[in-house]
Amino acid sequence: MKRSFIYLSIVGAALALMAFQCSSAELTGAKLYLNQKQFAKAEEALLKEVAKNPKSDEGWFILGYQIYGEHKNDYVKMIDAFEKSLAASPKFAKEIDQAKKYYWASAFNRGVGYFNNAAKASTPDSMKTIFAKAADMFNSAALCQPDSVINYTNLAMVYINTGDYASAIAPLETAVKLGKSSEAYSLLGQIYLENANKAKEEKNDSEFNTTIEKAITVLDAGRQKFPDNGEILLRYSNALIAANKMDVAMAAFKTGVEKEPENKFYRYNYGVVLLNSGNFAEAETQFKKAIELDDKYSNAIYNLGVTYVRWGTSFREAAEKKGESVDENIVREKFTLAYPHIKSYLEMNPKEPALWELLGKIYANLNMKKESDDAFKKADEVR
Repeated sequence: MKRSFIYLSIVGAALALMAFQCSSAELTGAKLYLNQKQFAKAEEALLKEVAKNPKSDEGWFILGYQIYGEHKNDYVKMIDAFEKSLAASPKFAKEIDQAKKYYWASAFNRGVGYFNNAAKASTPDSMKTIFAKAADMFNSAALCQPDSVINYTNLAMVYINTGDYASAIAPLETAVKLGKSSEAYSLLGQIYLENANKAKEEKNDSEFNTTIEKAITVLDAGRQKFPDNGEILLRYSNALIAANKMDVAMAAFKTGVEKEPENKFYRYNYGVVLLNSGNFAEAETQFKKAIELDDKYSNAIYNLGVTYVRWGTSFREAAEKKGESVDENIVREKFTLAYPHIKSYLEMNPKEPALWELLGKIYANLNMKKESDDAFKKADEVR
């Protein structure tokens, strides 16, 4: 999931400091110290001002902007000071809004810089350290603009890139609540799905049931909001299959195909459900249609090949179950149909040993021993 982020342009936050109007001795002194760049003394004077006058809108504003924001980069205290200024009066509302935008873009861009540098780090320890700085910056950006979804998706990607999937959940949940990012639905659903699969492996039924339902809920919401997002649809179908809700999956994607017959993602995912249900003939139809809509749709190409492999294998398994001999011509026909699709997909993914093994199996069923041996040998070479 590694990627590079894009920088934002920064709009300057101008603060005209500061005419010496009629004000308290503390405020007058703070402004003088700021003009002299004596920040520690300025902070001391401002803290005295707001302690003496908690409703000092100007005192809180200057403290937030020039001390905590500009001098200390302490976003938590900056935002707290801004809120106290606004609680006192709306006098500095415009300046505070401009300052928040400025510091948001500044923190965001620093986060982007750290993220991109971490991706290039030479050691795992340095990568982890730099990613931690990126996380701090995206958290700071979120304080300034809490409704900006990009803060949370970027923060989640920091955690995902360090393998800390548990920490990625909270920012993704926030992003999903904002409802503006298809990526947030997809990533959160995938994390829930992987957690559910892990719980299943550990035979923790209660955790599996809870987590798979979370995956289904968030991915279902995502597909309703972003019906053309293939990644969400794929993960939604995977979650339903994992939960053994084949009837729900079948109905959902059948309805999708009926409503949008030219939607390749609905065709593909309906095909996946049909394939997992053993309805090979209808799965073939759906994958073929998806490929007609996009002849470079690699997942559909692969799964059409897998459909023929499983279809051919099913004839042999059914015959063995009945204690009868199988009609090898029918089996061979299906493996012959599988061959060009698996070969085509393999050309796009030549380093996957499982694909070479599948090709070896196809060759074996076509009585092509040398080609089968070569394919299995190639699988060992790329493993």
